[in-house]
Amino acid sequence: MAHASVASLMRTIESLLTSSSPMQSLICDHKEELCALREKVSSLEVFLKNFEKNNVFGEMMDFEVEVKEVASAVEYTIQLRLTETVLGENKSIIGIIGSIIFKGISNIWTRRKFRKSLQQLAKDIDHVWKESTKIQDKGKQVSKESLVHDFSSSTNDILNVNNNMVGRDDQMKRLLEDLTGSYSGEPKVIPIVGMGGIGKTTLAKEVYNHESILRRFDVRAWATVSQPHNIKEILLSLLQSTIKMDDTVKTKGEAELEDMLQKSLKKKRYLIVLDDIWSCEVWDGVRRCFPTEDNAGSRILLTTRNNEVARDADTENLSMQMNFMDQDESWNLFKSAAFSNEALSFEFETIGKKITEKCHGLPLTIVVVAGLLKSKRAIEDWESVSKDVTSFITNDPDEHCSRVLGLSYNHLTSDLKACLLQFGVFEEDSEIPAKKLMKTWMAEGFLKLENDLEGEAEKCLQELIDRCLVLVCKKSLDGTKIRSCKVHDLIYDLCVREIQRENIFIMNDIVLSASDSESLYVSMQKMLPFKRVTGDEIDYCPHGLYRALLTPVHCQLRDNDNNDLLKRTHSIFSFHLEDSYYYILKSELIHFKLLKVLELRHIEIDSFPLQILNLIWLRYLSLLCRNNLDIPPEICRLWNLQTFIVHSRLSQLVKITCPEEIWKLIQLRHLKLPRFYLPDCPSGSVDKERHLDFSKLQTISYLSTHCTKEVIMGIQNVKELGISGGNTMDSNGLLNNLVHLQKLETLSFIFCFAHFPASAKAFPATLKKLKLRRTSLSWSNLDIIAVLPNLEVLKLMCFASCGEEWYPNVRGFTRLKILLIEDRFLKYWKATDDNFPVLEHLVLKKCRYLKEIPLEFAEIHTLQLIELKSCLPELGESAARIQQEQEALGNNPVGVRISYPL
Repeated sequence: MAHASVASLMRTIESLLTSSSPMQSLICDHKEELCALREKVSSLEVFLKNFEKNNVFGEMMDFEVEVKEVASAVEYTIQLRLTETVLGENKSIIGIIGSIIFKGISNIWTRRKFRKSLQQLAKDIDHVWKESTKIQDKGKQVSKESLVHDFSSSTNDILNVNNNMVGRDDQMKRLLEDLTGSYSGEPKVIPIVGMGGIGKTTLAKEVYNHESILRRFDVRAWATVSQPHNIKEILLSLLQSTIKMDDTVKTKGEAELEDMLQKSLKKKRYLIVLDDIWSCEVWDGVRRCFPTEDNAGSRILLTTRNNEVARDADTENLSMQMNFMDQDESWNLFKSAAFSNEALSFEFETIGKKITEKCHGLPLTIVVVAGLLKSKRAIEDWESVSKDVTSFITNDPDEHCSRVLGLSYNHLTSDLKACLLQFGVFEEDSEIPAKKLMKTWMAEGFLKLENDLEGEAEKCLQELIDRCLVLVCKKSLDGTKIRSCKVHDLIYDLCVREIQRENIFIMNDIVLSASDSESLYVSMQKMLPFKRVTGDEIDYCPHGLYRALLTPVHCQLRDNDNNDLLKRTHSIFSFHLEDSYYYILKSELIHFKLLKVLELRHIEIDSFPLQILNLIWLRYLSLLCRNNLDIPPEICRLWNLQTFIVHSRLSQLVKITCPEEIWKLIQLRHLKLPRFYLPDCPSGSVDKERHLDFSKLQTISYLSTHCTKEVIMGIQNVKELGISGGNTMDSNGLLNNLVHLQKLETLSFIFCFAHFPASAKAFPATLKKLKLRRTSLSWSNLDIIAVLPNLEVLKLMCFASCGEEWYPNVRGFTRLKILLIEDRFLKYWKATDDNFPVLEHLVLKKCRYLKEIPLEFAEIHTLQLIELKSCLPELGESAARIQQEQEALGNNPVGVRISYPL
């Protein structure tokens, strides 16, 4: 894992040498040496990445350890000495010099010694190059026994293999019959039993979304149980699909939630899926929630690894045992995953069948190995994998699968390994927001420092998905963005095991205790010793549980540095802080001198924690505020900050006050605050022909409409913008200057009541997605939006428009693919295919009075799906008429999904 350490060091050096870096005055006497160091480290980074691709074993491992030790020690020491200098603990910049690379360097901090250290580093890198030549020469001899990581399989290829249930047709057919058979009698329980990775969840998901199931059941609800189980979380997961959830529901106890669930299911034909049940105790804890009277035809589907659970739940002998695939089924699955529709030569088919045979019929193993080989068309690569698979096989199926997954993991590059291991930081089976995940990757230094860090992060996530290591949970409506993701529990176990090896980072938990009724302290005393909290122990952390990531111990560092856990802590994430809103944060965060990631979004603050201002290496900061919040001018100290987020439970009422010094956060890429006013750039912003602006800013929300043109000119590279207004607007303010944002693609308005641009020319032509919420526009205003030349997605959320009628008057929306309408008052909607000529996906949500979709939509040849959520039954009938009209026209009928019918 040397590349991750070298990449992190490279990011630190580059940030120091950036012309706009506030550290310029501190490093100016050493710039020449640091530039030389950058060149050497850059060369080393390229070398390591290339050879990790080729996965040369043996010598490379010792070599990596040596490089990782040196790189980590260099970065640690540079950051620590600079921090002490900035904070006044050591006023001499010469303090950077000591012990940068090797132990034994004198503590006499002089420029001469510093240069000597850099020269020594250059010699060490020269030594590395000599060693690399030997490795490279040997690598050429063994190249046929090693694989590069270059996977080109797409997400859809692998997901289609799973979704088509290759080799499981008979089980699929039988399960559908069991689920849709008899309409009489009490609800039936159908367990699906099998080992991890056998395909239980995949089969359950396939039938859960099957067209016949959608038609058959009034209510469908899914809960992933996992281990250890939490009855309250299971109930909340099910309730999300049966009622309209709000924050008050989450505060209720189990008894109330059980009662709510039972009432929500009464007199309805329901399908409940409980995925991954590990014990009879779980089933006994939730079974009473499912009503049995007046629920004829209802079904409860369980997936479990435990036959005892199946026997306890199954009263009618409906249990389905998922067995290993036979050789033909295995080969068909492997062939579909690895080759799609390609023709196979006899040579590849022969070796492919050998590989498949060694997978022992486990679908997860088959798909993972197929993903490994999908882009490989050299027979030597296949033979190499065949040998590797053989060496990883054991008699224990679970151990076997873990070893095969480990094989796939070992073929990742260091940056992808580091990104994958981040999933082990989150809770098992948790659905992780993709944006949050990728921003932490950026902050940790896992990615190459480029202008398009977000694009690099998306590539990494997509590659992990392509390799069947990460599962997509939710996508954007247009399918272009991943909203959330997770990993299979076997992959999660692999991540935790690899983290425990402490190659990249150490993961420990911090349990907080309330020192009095109003305060919560994160302090040196409270944090030591760090430990891992698992299972039921989590329930005994009512005042706070944090997960800390630490730099591993390195022999290059002094003992006192290795023993200082706080200085080695580089990331803190918060978990399980349900009651945290009772506490005010009073943190002694100054002890975490080298912190890069700080997530405190589960503890409400009423003032900005001043100790945070000392964390000069911080790149990701997430807070939760209770009331209006003033950001102090000293925020400019956090010059490395890439992501700054402030959440609030009452975001529409809370205001954030930003100082003009915020413009000095030159690395800022994502700024998400409740409604805030961004002041103009400081009058002295022009310094040596450099204008202060947010040149790297990609997303910003929610910006007040009173901001000036100068503000807009300072965020010209922004791609995603959220605007929050009020009853009044400055006629010369934000809205009149949007046109200057020539890279803007996504725009959201909320609480913008008073005005709206009178012409489409007020919007940048680059705009692709527009969301309106509580803007109370007249429906006629949408004629302005209709002529936006590149608009592809339009979301009209609650109270976006006012009035009962929408009659588009122009031939517009020429590129609109997705239209979402969430409106309680719309009654009449008349439109033709000319108004929405290329519409693909229509979503109507909470349209309580609308009874008809324009029949002319049957002539929109691109229309693929109509979704109705919490709408009148008449809308479903209207969608059916559109389907009939399409069939009459000889076209394929549009798909229709209906949920929560009124």
